[in-house]
Amino acid sequence: MTDQRRLWSVGEAPPRRESGPVRLADELSELACGLHHAETPEDVLREAVQAAMDLVPGAQAGSVTALIGDRRVEHKAESGALPARVDQVMSQYGEGPCLDALRERRIVRVDDMRHETRWPEFAPRAAGLGALSMLAIPMFMKDDVFCALNLYAGESRAFTDEAENVARLLAAHASVAYSGAQREENLLAAIETRDLIGQAVGLLMERYSISSGRSFDTLVRFSRQSNRKLRDVAAELIRDAEAGCRK
Repeated sequence: MTDQRRLWSVGEAPPRRESGPVRLADELSELACGLHHAETPEDVLREAVQAAMDLVPGAQAGSVTALIGDRRVEHKAESGALPARVDQVMSQYGEGPCLDALRERRIVRVDDMRHETRWPEFAPRAAGLGALSMLAIPMFMKDDVFCALNLYAGESRAFTDEAENVARLLAAHASVAYSGAQREENLLAAIETRDLIGQAVGLLMERYSISSGRSFDTLVRFSRQSNRKLRDVAAELIRDAEAGCRK
C-alpha cells in the first residue's frame, strides 16, 4: 500500500472544484494561450500533461507517448513514476489502451483494469501497479509518427463522459500548439542553417578568391564526399576558422 501511495503522490492532482461550461471554456482558452507560448514542442507536451491533471475530472497522472512505425513506443512526457511504469509494461507486451488509441485513431477508456479482457498481458500488470482507470486520446499525426495523451486514476470508473469530452478538447488544443511549435522550430533551424552556409561560403570566397557559386559548389561536393549534412560541413568550417583566429 505504501508503494502505491508513493507512486500516486508524484502525479496526484489537487482537489478541483466542479466547473460549468463557461468556466471550462475560460480554462481551455487560458490553456490554449499558454500552450502556444511554449518555447519547444516538448514543452507543449509537458504542459498538456499538467493541464490534463488540472482540468480533466478524475485524472491523477498523465503521459504522452508516440508510436513509431507499428510497435516502437517513445515516451514524450510523463507526470511521475506510475505513468512511466505503466507505459513500460505497454511497450514490453505491445498491447494496451494507448496502443489501441494510436493504431485505431480513437479514444479508449478503461473503467476497471482488474476486469479487462482486451489486453490479457497488459491489464493485470497495470492493475497491479495501481492504474485501475485509464483514458487514452489520440493527439496528432506527423508522417508515420502518432501521439496519444494517456490519463490514469487509482480508482475504478474514474473517467466519465464529461472527463472524456474535456480530455478530447484539451488534446485538440495541444495538437495544434505542438504542430505550431514544430513549425517554428523547423523555421528557426532553417534560418540558422542558411546563415551558417552563407558564412561558410563567404569564408571560402575570401580564402581562395573564388565566386560565391564556386564556393557553394565546393561545400556541396565535400558534403557528398564525406557523407555529411551540408549544415554540419559549414559549421565545422566556421569553427576551424574561428579557432585559427584565436591562435
